[in-house]
Amino acid sequence: MCSSNNNDCSCFAKIIERIISLQQQGDTCGDFGGCDKPFLGNLANVVCLNTRPITFYSCSGTQFTFPYTLNGVEGTSGVFRVENLDECCCKCRVLAPNPDTSTTSTFPYVATDDFFTINLKCVCAIKCLGDTFVSGV
Repeated sequence: MCSSNNNDCSCFAKIIERIISLQQQGDTCGDFGGCDKPFLGNLANVVCLNTRPITFYSCSGTQFTFPYTLNGVEGTSGVFRVENLDECCCKCRVLAPNPDTSTTSTFPYVATDDFFTINLKCVCAIKCLGDTFVSGV
């Protein structure tokens, strides 16, 4: 449920716009952490990354989760890649935990073909996770 006294999403919209801009620049390299860090990646590892995964929380502190299907297996995830922003409406792709548990995979998420749109007026907190590479985005 959205809070009736939260009529402005500009705080979150600015963060989301910055994340989208960074992701659209392609594979860039930089330093981990923070929603408004000016680049993606980590220079120490010289790994180029393309996604800043995020989580959303309601005013009650509940993390938003959405269903996905990946390779015929259904699940739910609370980790997303922002794809587009239209005023207070943010389109996101659901990221699933990487099913490749071998030691050759160092990236924690894979892209799904599941998307949703969230009204940022209904969000009370955004948490940015460590930048990563997600294939197929």
